[in-house]
Amino acid sequence: MDFADRRLDDAARAAWLSYIAGKKQDEIAQIMGISRQSAQRLISQAQAAGLVKVRIDHPIARCQELAATLTERFGLSTCEVVPTLPSPEASLVAVAQATGDLLEGWLLRPDPMIIGLGTGRTLRGAIEHLPHLDCAQHKVVSLTGNIAPDGSTAYYNVLFTITDKVTAPTYPMPLPVITSSAEEREALLGQEMLATTRALAAKTDVRFVGVGTLGEKAPLRLDGFITAEDQQRLRRKGAAGEIIGFVFDAEGRLIDDEVNARVSSAAITPAPETPVIAAAQGPDKVPAIRAALAGRLVSGLVTDEATAAELCA
Repeated sequence: MDFADRRLDDAARAAWLSYIAGKKQDEIAQIMGISRQSAQRLISQAQAAGLVKVRIDHPIARCQELAATLTERFGLSTCEVVPTLPSPEASLVAVAQATGDLLEGWLLRPDPMIIGLGTGRTLRGAIEHLPHLDCAQHKVVSLTGNIAPDGSTAYYNVLFTITDKVTAPTYPMPLPVITSSAEEREALLGQEMLATTRALAAKTDVRFVGVGTLGEKAPLRLDGFITAEDQQRLRRKGAAGEIIGFVFDAEGRLIDDEVNARVSSAAITPAPETPVIAAAQGPDKVPAIRAALAGRLVSGLVTDEATAAELCA
């Protein structure tokens, strides 16, 4: 066991003494033969590493009501609504943790499955929230390209993050989310090395995706996958949002534009036969989420209370 493993083991021991055994920090310090400050640091490290989980067994009525309304209105199979926190960053973390809990439930299922992952800040936070899981019976596949326009790893890629959390085999898609031309897309997708990944992505048992906007903070624009001219043209055509790079209008219909012809991601279809769970929140995301729900591009949603209330309005 190397130093990092020993440190994590000590952190887990300190957290167990605190949360399970109910010991105070000075008692933990005495039991472990360390200072009180060291005990405090170890407990904090355990929390940061995702070793400590808090479970609230009583449903919050307002969140439950909003989830029920969204489920009925949009025919959802899954809907989780968490309380909105004072800052957008804190609310994003809350939604990410709820998404992580949902993903963990799928990863713990005993029967082998193919789990597809999109990209985005919320999904990345969800993966970071996961504990270490032994689930070699599953396969985890990327639904979209993992490469940024400059050839580096896409910043909000999640597939490489999950390899540190689970033992399941993972299948990346070493492509840009949006290629420079439709011809380049066809050439790249024709590579034999991508055949397995593409086949798995086409038959996922569940998908977890983010929902992006086409507004000022459009991820596709900020990350360099589309130009300002592309963005303006798409908005003139009524673009409301995007999922794994595919741009859709307010009715959830894919827009007829050359950008969509350049997307290298796995195909998305209305009313999918298997669950497609979106994780998204925030006032700027409301039009995009509503459009994705209206077009039945997703069948599940994890969001926060304020966003859910806007969607129900």
